[in-house]
Amino acid sequence: MEDWLTAALRAPAVLVTVAIVEGSVPREPGAKMLVTCDGFAGTVGGGHLEHRAIDMARTMLEEGGALGVTTRLERFALGPSLGQCCGGIAHLVFEVVDREQMALLDKRRNEDTWRLIAIGGMGTSLFDGAGRQLAGAHAPAFDRTLGTHVFTDAAGGRWLADAVFAPRSHLMLFGAGHVGTAIVRALAELPCRVTWVDERDDMFPGEVPANVTVEATDTPEALVARSAPGTTFLVMTHSHALDLRLSIAILSRVRTLEHTDWFGLIGSDTKRRQFEHRLRERGIANERIDAMVCPIGLPGIAGKAPAVIAVAVAAQLLTVWEAAAAAASSLLDASPESKDVHRIS
Repeated sequence: MEDWLTAALRAPAVLVTVAIVEGSVPREPGAKMLVTCDGFAGTVGGGHLEHRAIDMARTMLEEGGALGVTTRLERFALGPSLGQCCGGIAHLVFEVVDREQMALLDKRRNEDTWRLIAIGGMGTSLFDGAGRQLAGAHAPAFDRTLGTHVFTDAAGGRWLADAVFAPRSHLMLFGAGHVGTAIVRALAELPCRVTWVDERDDMFPGEVPANVTVEATDTPEALVARSAPGTTFLVMTHSHALDLRLSIAILSRVRTLEHTDWFGLIGSDTKRRQFEHRLRERGIANERIDAMVCPIGLPGIAGKAPAVIAVAVAAQLLTVWEAAAAAASSLLDASPESKDVHRIS
């Protein structure tokens, strides 16, 4: 399945965004589904809710902004009207896609962007994470601390402030062999960025997922040195000697209280023991070596096929990234600056 943003570039479409949730609902504010005349990408929760949303989006697409309206907000009671057992209420915004703005969003996948949509009217405005307007008409001030939400301006108009944030999780994956390729496929639709590194340019496929950047280089250690604190590293190259060089480079990085790198190395228990000995010989501290994850993948999954390893590793990475996000959120909540309200005008 392609992501909603890629699909938005291909054909006329309506973007459906979860705007408000009450009680138990399948998806969170900001979840999206892109609907075209003959397909869709993404999901707002499945079931009857999604079927109704697709039908409404296609009707809106056929109307093409008739009567000067390109956006609308609809309320769905999941229990009484749709027969879904979660029983909450979902409010969805339907929006005829501005493909020029979608192209700009596509270029900003690794940068935070805010979309401001006039509900029941026409037009969308884009802002960067610092509050600078990138596209669209003048828009009212809105609160950036709330995430995706609906608000009312001073004149009584309703707006959707939609946070389209760059993935906070960044994986640097060394190795374009069978397992590396399977991991890239497994991560294609997950909220992360992947830098895929190998010295052999011909090992990379002709097309890679939208969240992947290819780096063909014979000096991969330089990429390690330039990586931001908190980067996730996976090493699985074609050479044990290169694996060792990269391990030394990764474990020699400076750690901070706010950001700790996670490092996984493909291999058996025997390979780990060999590397532990060689890393100590090169002066790597024991606590850094102990933090190295080898073998990789969730425990209890014993299969050796690349696709099996990829699923086990992808699940392991999700646990790492979600724990890091929870820790970062706790630090933010405890910060005095988090009490300030930041507005864009």
